[in-house]
Parts: sequence; structure tokens; C-alpha cells
Amino acid sequence: MHTPRRRLEPVTLDNLGDLLQPCRACVSWELGAVAAERAAQAGDRALEKEAWVSAVLLEWGTCGALAYIDDVPAGYVLYAPPALVPRAATFPTSPVSADAALLVTAFVRPDRQGAGLGRSLVHAAAKDMMQRGFRAVEAFGDARWERPGCVVPADYLTSVGFETVRPHHRWPRLRLDLRSTLDWRVDVAVERILGTVIAEPALRPV
Repeated sequence: MHTPRRRLEPVTLDNLGDLLQPCRACVSWELGAVAAERAAQAGDRALEKEAWVSAVLLEWGTCGALAYIDDVPAGYVLYAPPALVPRAATFPTSPVSADAALLVTAFVRPDRQGAGLGRSLVHAAAKDMMQRGFRAVEAFGDARWERPGCVVPADYLTSVGFETVRPHHRWPRLRLDLRSTLDWRVDVAVERILGTVIAEPALRPV
């Protein structure tokens, strides 16, 4: 019986094309509403996405991870300091806490959901941020989530360890305390995101 081979890789300009659509050509987080609309009208969204990733890589370093199953892209997570994410300031529950990085967005292909891949991505991202000196990861959740979009469902964030720090009927802000909340033994032992191959015979469903 074939055991799927899973691996995580940091998002780089070389593998940016493996970001699943529509995220590859979406810049609503990266540019903010007005600039994103201009990019859409000009047909430059993919180029703007590449420019943002390039700038963050130069200024800060790794800003995301891609998950592969048998070398096929299966999911991703993006994160960065909130100062590098213009849309973060537009949420009614902003600003992100000074000691936290921002989990921007995350997604797992529908046919790969339910096997813990999303949890592995989030925990790998959180561990990377902890090793960079952040005390927490925060995210804006969608409390009325109905279909995949730019904002992660709030109930999913709570299922992987986040807690609400600023409630809102639609856009709550949630926080994962990296000092005490995150149990690094959950799912798999994920090393810092440096292209680590994850040998994963079985993952618990999220």
C-alpha cells in the first residue's frame, strides 16, 4: 500500500507558482483594498504578489510554507509581521499585538482535508515564528465563514489552539501563545521550515 510522501517547503520566488489559486493572484492582504483593486484592473495581481513576497523575503525572511503530497501542492500558510501586511490595519479588531506575528491565510485542498495537514502547516509556521523571537501568533478569523477565501475560519483557528483576544461578530482577532499554548508533540515533530521532509504514517483529523 502506498504511503503518501509529505513535505513542507518555505515559500520562495522559485516555488511561488505552486501557491494554489486564487491565492497566487490575490493581493488583498498584501496591498490593501484600493491598491489591490488597481492591480486587478491592470491585470498585475500575480506580479504584485511576487513583488510582495520578494520584498518580505529580503526584509524579514521566510513568509510562508507550502505542503506537498507526492510532490503535488496540497496546501499553504502565509505569515509575516503585521507592518508588512497592509490589510491587517483595516480590520475592526486591529491592531495585532506588538509581540505577535500575523498568520495571514492558510488553505488545504478539499481532497486533502481531514488528515491534519492544515494543523501541521499552522504549527510549523508557529514554530518558525517562535524561533525568530515572537511570543505569539495572531490571526483575524472569519466567524461567518462559508467558503474558501482570504480569511481563515475562526472556528478552525480555535481548533488548532488559538484563543479569541478581541471578539467581533464577524472578524474576531485570535492569538496562539507560543510560550505555553502550543504543544509541539501534536501531530508530528516539525523542525524549522527549511524544506524538512515529514514522515507521517498517520495524522489525526482536525
